[in-house]
Amino acid sequence: MNPQIENNFSYHAPKEGQPQKYEEIREAAKELAYLLEESVPNSREKSLAMTNLEQAVFWANAGIARNE
Repeated sequence: MNPQIENNFSYHAPKEGQPQKYEEIREAAKELAYLLEESVPNSREKSLAMTNLEQAVFWANAGIARNE
C-alpha cells in the first residue's frame, strides 16, 4: 500500500476552517480572472492564463484538503 496514492485518491471531507480557505482562494482567483478578462486581448495566451488560474485554484484547494 502506498500512502501517497491512498491520500491522493481518497475523499477528504472538509475540516473546520477549510471551507473558508477554499472560498478565499476562489475569490482571489476570481479577482485576477476579471483583471485578465479586462486587460488581456482574446488570444491563446489569455485562454492558457485562465486555464492555469483554474488549475492553480484546484491544486491549492487540493493541497489544503490532502495535507491539513
